[in-house]
Amino acid sequence: MLTKVLLIILIILIIGLVVLYFLGKKAQKKQEAQQEQMEAAKQTVSMLIIDKKRLPIKESGLPQMVIDQTPKLMRRSKLPIVKAKIGPKIMTLVADESIYDLIPVKKEVKADVSGIYIIGVRGLRGSLTPPEKKKGWFKRMKEKATNMSKEK
Repeated sequence: MLTKVLLIILIILIIGLVVLYFLGKKAQKKQEAQQEQMEAAKQTVSMLIIDKKRLPIKESGLPQMVIDQTPKLMRRSKLPIVKAKIGPKIMTLVADESIYDLIPVKKEVKADVSGIYIIGVRGLRGSLTPPEKKKGWFKRMKEKATNMSKEK
């Protein structure tokens, strides 16, 4: 009796893993196609970064059409929003999560932009330095302990 129950649970788990595998493959292909489209439509623009924040999409200042097109689940999450002056216009753009930390505030940069999405960023005068990573709680306590033992 117990072996039959375990066998049924094992079969259900295997079927679930196979379904997840194929759904993941499909999503990956879709994402690669979108990435190719963005690379084809990108333009290099020089801009002055005014401000950057992580905001919910409703508070971001993006056009209403963009807000309406986002999926319902995505509307509650916070997006990396960048306000930049491109020529005489001040625009609200969405930055890629991977480059958001590299974007300096109140500096001029050259950015690869596809629509309202910032794909890449380079420094106009010199290179961009990423900010220091924050230390975790455990590392801070370890450093405190070593500093305390050195003082004694």
